[in-house]
Amino acid sequence: MYFNDLGQITEICLKTNCAIFVIPDSFEVSIPQAILLKPEEKSVITVEQVREIIGQVSTKQLSDQFIIIRPAEKLSEVAANAFLKNLEEPNDKIHYLLITDSPSSLLPTVLSRARVYFWRSELKEDLDADEKDKVLAKRLITAKPADLITIAEEITAKKNGTRAEALRIVGLAIEMLYKSYFITEKEVFIKKLPAFLGLYENILQNGHLKLHLVADLC
Repeated sequence: MYFNDLGQITEICLKTNCAIFVIPDSFEVSIPQAILLKPEEKSVITVEQVREIIGQVSTKQLSDQFIIIRPAEKLSEVAANAFLKNLEEPNDKIHYLLITDSPSSLLPTVLSRARVYFWRSELKEDLDADEKDKVLAKRLITAKPADLITIAEEITAKKNGTRAEALRIVGLAIEMLYKSYFITEKEVFIKKLPAFLGLYENILQNGHLKLHLVADLC
């Protein structure tokens, strides 16, 4: 989805327990009395911070409470899992806003649990990434099953940092699919997302790179 005005954020959040907003890091988001969760001394948002916030809002709320997590990509994996577990028992008065300028950096499990909203003025087809990485990501999106083995071999060709390389390429493909859908509104892009989100998660969990790059997208 997309939105036209930063003033719409509160209205959008009131309709859901959790939403992701793609906004430039330099832009302020102002919601009165919102709780802000941001990185501390470890440069990440820790599980202890998440648990503290959950504890603060665990009592029955009589009015709407907003929790801003920014930048959302700084959630550690353990913190993200604790946050997602909390969403399994939603409270209609608690609204989480995950703000990022790099949605492809979010864990797929987080992306799959919340609707992503792009600010229309920032919604561009081009991505801030290496051209070779973008070409590989586009090839993954459009690949026929017979082409996947060759692409998988190219992605895993480097001796060092192979898994990180694969995660970067698949993450770019996920962001391309989101943006392509929101720009064109063609469902073909959104229908491809579950396979790519599953692929990212399998690679993240130390699954066999070549096997998943081929099998998960067939």
